[in-house]
Amino acid sequence: MLLLPAKVTLAEARDALRMLAQALTREPDGGAVIDASGLQQFDSAVLAVLLECQRIAQAWGRGFAVRNAPAKLLALARMYGVDALLSFDSAA
Repeated sequence: MLLLPAKVTLAEARDALRMLAQALTREPDGGAVIDASGLQQFDSAVLAVLLECQRIAQAWGRGFAVRNAPAKLLALARMYGVDALLSFDSAA
């Protein structure tokens, strides 16, 4: 399981994506799971990061899910209409 940083705004998005993309290449073949429980400060850039991580996982033929997403992240995804594109999983 990969951990989303505590802060992902436009200023941190590029570094967060680089870190997650590198980690995705080392994940087991079964699938990529990103734990968003530590996410505290974010803007819409986090959605772009998550969508790109999903694209990378799919390109490698792996599943993708986001676990423990804060309620505000779910609301932001709904507002932008990408909640159906991302696999949010509430399981711990």
